[in-house]
Amino acid sequence: MANQEKDNFRDSIGTIREDGKRAWVFPKKPSGRFYKYRKLVSYFLLAFLILSPFIKVNGNQFLMFNVLERRFNIFGFPFWPQDFHLFVISMIIGVIFIALFTVAFGRIFCGWICPQTIFMEMVFRRIEFWIDGDRPAQMRLDRQPWNSEKIRKRVTKWIIFFLISFIIANVFLAYLIGSDKLIQYVFEGPMSHVSTLVALLIFTAVFYFIFAWFREQVCIIACPYGRMQGVLLDNKSIIVAYDHKRGEGENGRKTFRKNEDREALGHGDCIDCKQCVHVCPTNIDIRNGTQLECINCTACIDECDTVMEKINLPKGLIRYTSEDEITKKEKFKFTPRLKGYTAVLVILTGVLIGMLFLRNDLEANILRLPGQLYEHKEGNIISNVFTYKLINKTTKDIPDVSFKLMSHKGTIKLVTYDNFVVPAQDLAEGTLFIEINNSALNGDKDKLKIGVYSGDELIETTTARFLAPRSYN
Repeated sequence: MANQEKDNFRDSIGTIREDGKRAWVFPKKPSGRFYKYRKLVSYFLLAFLILSPFIKVNGNQFLMFNVLERRFNIFGFPFWPQDFHLFVISMIIGVIFIALFTVAFGRIFCGWICPQTIFMEMVFRRIEFWIDGDRPAQMRLDRQPWNSEKIRKRVTKWIIFFLISFIIANVFLAYLIGSDKLIQYVFEGPMSHVSTLVALLIFTAVFYFIFAWFREQVCIIACPYGRMQGVLLDNKSIIVAYDHKRGEGENGRKTFRKNEDREALGHGDCIDCKQCVHVCPTNIDIRNGTQLECINCTACIDECDTVMEKINLPKGLIRYTSEDEITKKEKFKFTPRLKGYTAVLVILTGVLIGMLFLRNDLEANILRLPGQLYEHKEGNIISNVFTYKLINKTTKDIPDVSFKLMSHKGTIKLVTYDNFVVPAQDLAEGTLFIEINNSALNGDKDKLKIGVYSGDELIETTTARFLAPRSYN
């Protein structure tokens, strides 16, 4: 019964009250060494996120995910729908990488890298601390009536939140349609692109809703990663954890009294100040153990270390550690499970790198025109009609493009002109005829090898099926 009461916290989440209503979280402003490190990492990632759409590498946008036009740039390399398999492998590698880090280091991605955490804790929450004050001031402001002070602070905060949400929406739009097009839309004015403006305002409203109201509930309710960590974590995973052996002692935690011999009384080092709870952005008590709401933000580590320092007790009551290290004093080991994840990650990464090196700058597809049979011409010549599509994945035009048969003796005739240009990051398509003497064919469906040339340089090869009369010899 006692254990059941102790685990009652697992029956609900920290942001829901007993009556089922939202429990608004007023976290204390964090400080400490980990918070300083997190700020540096966050500002670097924010700069990366904002600048990436506007950086060009060989004329390509550094990062772009233009779903509408099916064009993608990753680290300056352009990808087309034909490269979708590379994109899928990249996503699988990303998932395994996150899983590997979760098994080894818990929910470190959420606390240090996740855009939701970075924007919430390092942008919007810091603005809130600047306008509304720290935890006690925010709680007082929330309780007080709507007087001039509350209206001024609330309106100021809401306007700033909306403007930042609008900036974030523009940055995401630059990822979707390209920074050049976004800048063009800005100079042409919003009324020239009303549909884009409406979409931009919808995204702004979504970001504003998330960061002004929904907040930590994204991590607790909406994001599936919190549930996934329960499957991936084990007693050997390094997580933000409370050292219950040291903190509870034999007779449990106890409030601090000066000159009291806590060890002789059998009490642990935890003085039950609840500062680790007050600083938590998801309103949990880390002393209850691993919980899905914990995003490993390290705020409780910094706050507990500060308290321990004030009362002359060793730091690290809450720290990065594993359950086995707390209970069995076992250090972190590279387990077979981690070795398996690492092996799969290395193999997939090798496959991706190999496919990237083998990827051609120009992709050619030549297909027989649907519904068309062969044509028998004079001199025992068999003619087939094909459509071609050439995709130029580079930032330079490919000039003087022509086709030549490499597997059979015959001729290729283009419907329009013999030599043409494939524009940079664009495609060229058209129709061509292939004529081959029937005596040079081996059957009714010969496989042709066709070379694509730029001038005299072979830049790509492709294949096509050639239809001919069935031989009864």
